[in-house]
Amino acid sequence: MNTADYDKALYYTHRSQWDNLLILMVRTKDDFLSKKIEHFLHAYNFEKDYSVIERELYSLLRYIDHASHDFDDEELTALL
Repeated sequence: MNTADYDKALYYTHRSQWDNLLILMVRTKDDFLSKKIEHFLHAYNFEKDYSVIERELYSLLRYIDHASHDFDDEELTALL
């Protein structure tokens, strides 16, 4: 996987750049990242209950953190 996708997702989320996040959702090769973005954007646009939006946001951020760490571990293993 490309860590640039995770960096972009984090940046776009932090900056509230939803259009760019949507484009990333379509272009990324990481199906899980795409699905997490989809769930968050859907909640953000259509959900009236803020706790649901918050839950989807945290789910997206946890996945980005998890995937980024897994990628770092794979890179480290390859170097050894």
